[in-house]
Amino acid sequence: MVSEHLQTFLNKPVQNYSPPTTIDPDNYVYRLRVDYDDESVTITDLLEALVRDPRAGKVKELIIGQFNTDVSESSFEVVDKLVALKDSFPALKALFIGDITYEECEISWINQTDITPILQAFPQLEHLQIRGGEGLEFSELAHDNLQTLIIETGGMAPSVVEQVNTARLPNLQKLELWLGSDDYGFDSTIEEFTPILSGTLFPKLTWLGLMNSIIQDDIAIAVAQAPVLNQLKELDLSKGILTDKGGQALLNSEGIRKLQHLNLRHHFLSGAMMEQLKDLGISINLDDREEEDGDYRYVEVAE
Repeated sequence: MVSEHLQTFLNKPVQNYSPPTTIDPDNYVYRLRVDYDDESVTITDLLEALVRDPRAGKVKELIIGQFNTDVSESSFEVVDKLVALKDSFPALKALFIGDITYEECEISWINQTDITPILQAFPQLEHLQIRGGEGLEFSELAHDNLQTLIIETGGMAPSVVEQVNTARLPNLQKLELWLGSDDYGFDSTIEEFTPILSGTLFPKLTWLGLMNSIIQDDIAIAVAQAPVLNQLKELDLSKGILTDKGGQALLNSEGIRKLQHLNLRHHFLSGAMMEQLKDLGISINLDDREEEDGDYRYVEVAE
């Protein structure tokens, strides 16, 4: 089972890998996962089988799905094994750890680990995607070649936000953070995103996603006047609880009108505000308007 919205770095079709399949890395991206009811094969077994294939050295993108039959176990074994096998993947450019669907495990239950060893073991990596915030950390978030960093959570811990704020990623072009709900660990204020919004932390950034957030209005207000807006081509504020308050800030921003695309999908904007935003003169996604239940609003991805 592959995630419905999975997009590969190399725009190739995804195949679930099971030995002794002969791989074809020129035409497919391979996804490794274990079945929750089958303890006979581990994720390390699959990785070891993959590297025995004579074409493993040509693998440029690798997707790790469910990595343990016990959802309480972290991704430590995956990270440890990938680091041990680093010489078997000399061409690896893109890695997704945690492509686990909600049928397999809710996002807030996915247990990650310190991802720093991956960054150190694969200096040629350009794309890193992580799903799940429980236990996630970067003891050192530094990499010379990384161009895309995507962190998907139902509630991003303040420590992870701080680690992104102090990152050294000189070639980062795309940053996507799913911030989530305070019910699942998100506890940051808009002030804590000042380094990201300054435009100096990631000088090559052209695509910014601060999304899936319970403070989506605060983010919209801040980013609408932030220096980073001057370098962006695309801004993603989707999946959150954006209302007319944040919408008005976007509407009043000259910088927003210079974007190539603005994604606001899954929002709580009024019909009138949606019509005004459509007149900005840019590509904009206003799909999935949600209805409030009293004063209750919800992010798209939490539990």
